[in-house]
Amino acid sequence: QVQLVESGGGLVQPGGSLRLSCVASGGGFSGLVMAWFRQTPGKEREFVAFISQHSDGKYYEDFARGRFTISRDNAKNTLYLQMKDLQPVDTAVYYCASTVRIAGLRNVNAYDAWGQGTQVTVSS
Repeated sequence: QVQLVESGGGLVQPGGSLRLSCVASGGGFSGLVMAWFRQTPGKEREFVAFISQHSDGKYYEDFARGRFTISRDNAKNTLYLQMKDLQPVDTAVYYCASTVRIAGLRNVNAYDAWGQGTQVTVSS
């Protein structure tokens, strides 16, 4: 079973940038659709973006489009989320997730494995 570990979160000022990483272990990374979600206290986990197995398909939630870029390096078993122009509303715990499914990919229930999350705080 794949295991996912996120890193790269932290405190950043409004307008700043961060790059999150998610390293997968357990094999089969190149066969998985990967995604980023985020969650704030008291709210449901929210879809951010997903990327297909060989990076030929990407989809972003509206708030992420134009500011966030999802990418992956199958040789390194690593998923990335480059975030720019961060705002306080982007403050959340960010999770990476994986699935073998190819439908319903904006839904948390489509994903089989999750990382432990990395905190992103945007504040002056």
